[in-house]
Amino acid sequence: MKTPNSLEPLVQDGFVDEVIRPLKSGKEASVYLVRSQGELRCAKVYKEANRRGFHQQATYQEGRKVRNSRQARAMQKHTRFGRQQNEEVWQNAEVSALYRLAAAGVRVPQPFHFIEGVLIMELLTDKHGDPAPRLNDFDLTREQALEYHGILLKEVVKMLCAGIVHSDLSEFNVLVDKHGPVIIDLPQAVDAAANNHAARMLERDVKNLSSYLGRFAPSLLGTSYGKEIWKIYESGNLTPEVRLTGCYKGSGRQADLGGVIREIHDAREEALRQKFKRR
Repeated sequence: MKTPNSLEPLVQDGFVDEVIRPLKSGKEASVYLVRSQGELRCAKVYKEANRRGFHQQATYQEGRKVRNSRQARAMQKHTRFGRQQNEEVWQNAEVSALYRLAAAGVRVPQPFHFIEGVLIMELLTDKHGDPAPRLNDFDLTREQALEYHGILLKEVVKMLCAGIVHSDLSEFNVLVDKHGPVIIDLPQAVDAAANNHAARMLERDVKNLSSYLGRFAPSLLGTSYGKEIWKIYESGNLTPEVRLTGCYKGSGRQADLGGVIREIHDAREEALRQKFKRR
């Protein structure tokens, strides 16, 4: 096939030997089957921001690190330079997450190179050697659904132990290769400790998995694994070996609004006293 313009520089520089065929086109990128360093791999080409269906919402970018204050100001002002930097941070988020998660033992594609907006990574295959299908392509038995759910929950826990929440996890972002489920597509991944929306995103990820796999194993539909995982994470006791029950019981205590108001009032009075003392 004719080499796409976006991959031409990588071919010229020797990172890609041959572009074989397109694999898929998603909301944020197009993926090609390529030969790189003598092996079959994937080349993920990120689409321009104005051509993507997945918008870079502020909730996903909260807590992401930037190089310097100039970059941060430009991104906030949405200048041309700022938009370029915003795009760079967005793409680098997936590359950084992949390396971090692979090192933590999470089942994600192994990244190899990231050059000029193109990510070269491992090609996942099924038992026949064909590119691995997505989870939503399967018609599962109850036993398979329960098995995959257990595997994916462990991967979500390992991700959180590494400080990362996928934040867009569903049956469309899981491939099933010859060894089982693999989590993919991480440009919107967030830092669990730095993003104030991380708990909600984790719960949504887990609910998406339970809702889909619950079609085949209805017992999953009444579970609360997301809340349970986050509660254990907040307590500082989350490990990859944690045993989950799927049950979550809140504290049941109502907020003492009167006490909160009294504390605010006392703080205001103290601030006024300090003000008058300085006069």
